[in-house]
Amino acid sequence: MGTNLMMNCYLNELRKWAIKGFFVFMIGTYGMTQDSQPKIDLNREQDFVNVTVDGELFTRYHMGSGTRPCLWPIFGPTGKAMTRAFPLQQNVPGESADHIHHRSLWFAHGSVNKVDFWSEGPEAGTISHKEFVKIQSEPVATLETKNAWTNPDGKHICSDVRAFQFGANADCRWIDLDVTILADGEEPLVFGDTKEGTFGMRVADSMKVDPPGKGHIVNSLEGRDEQAWGKKASWVDYHGPVDGETVGIAILNHPNSFRFPPYWHIRTYGLMAANVFGAHNFENTNDRDGSFTLPVGESIAFFYRVLLHKGDEQQGRVPETFAEYVKVEKPSTAVAGAAPSESDPGVK
Repeated sequence: MGTNLMMNCYLNELRKWAIKGFFVFMIGTYGMTQDSQPKIDLNREQDFVNVTVDGELFTRYHMGSGTRPCLWPIFGPTGKAMTRAFPLQQNVPGESADHIHHRSLWFAHGSVNKVDFWSEGPEAGTISHKEFVKIQSEPVATLETKNAWTNPDGKHICSDVRAFQFGANADCRWIDLDVTILADGEEPLVFGDTKEGTFGMRVADSMKVDPPGKGHIVNSLEGRDEQAWGKKASWVDYHGPVDGETVGIAILNHPNSFRFPPYWHIRTYGLMAANVFGAHNFENTNDRDGSFTLPVGESIAFFYRVLLHKGDEQQGRVPETFAEYVKVEKPSTAVAGAAPSESDPGVK
């Protein structure tokens, strides 16, 4: 079976599970029915796709920003922007301007066949949007894209397919992201052991832990602030004030995601990133190697839920949301040679 046919079959099954899981979450966690949910619409405009909730902007998919696609801005349940504007909007008064590659919400990795897709610059690789597979508003607001990863010389390294689903109610908003990476280049894919990766977000500056921010980090193992860096956990929550109201962003990783649970490259200056390859850095030992080789024609998949909520992790019901997310059916991502998962008490 050809790689394209294999991918299409896989995606068809993934869509069935995703739609079922979306309604499990709405009904099980919030008692919502399809009729009671806000109206979410997706509309393409040139190089963007706007996602709106009852006519107001929720987020915008950028086909290309810097060296990759991203989502920005991202408005939470209070109607306030919850991720940093820089560098997509510059010279925002009082906002930081470090790490130009931290573009709101993105997916990349710092070493794929020794090419850096995490950073930006002349030596960095590029992740190019190639195709919209699906843009639909009903029954579930869904955006699917195909993307190509190329080195600085333009050589094709691999492809990915991303499936976003968007939801909202009065208390929270959420984005489900499933990423499937296919080794469809000339060589096997080698994901290098580096802390620079992989699914990342940069929170609003007022939410960060470092002064003058007034935020906090909490993970599923009760690690807080700087103690959460480099630890494995099922989920991590970053919460703090935005325009006087406490709000939070939680990233949840599904147990069927490749190498669950991930390490967290989460910084007190506002970065939060899930990374399953950086064992050497995160464990701070030469005895660990988190690199992984994916044979030509094979694929791996990552499953995340981003929860944008009011209050801290308890007020935002992050543990309860993770318990519901675990029930969502996802395909197995078992691949020969993948390291076994370590247990996390956050998984019920």
